[in-house]
Amino acid sequence: MKDSIRQNLIDAGCDEEFICQFDECIADKKKCEKLLAAHRRRLLDEVHAGEERIGCLDYLVFKMNKEGLK
Repeated sequence: MKDSIRQNLIDAGCDEEFICQFDECIADKKKCEKLLAAHRRRLLDEVHAGEERIGCLDYLVFKMNKEGLK
């Protein structure tokens, strides 16, 4: 595997196990695309979970301001 591809996977948050799986299927473009798509979905799920937590905090601040809590 090229160093640039490995670094890109690391930068994308892929762990060593994922990188090894990707390296093993590098000749099978479809399999690699499926691995990358699955990792992308996991990252997006994390983003959505973070957005929900931020929404909860925003709601708490709203309620505190509405009720005059400081």
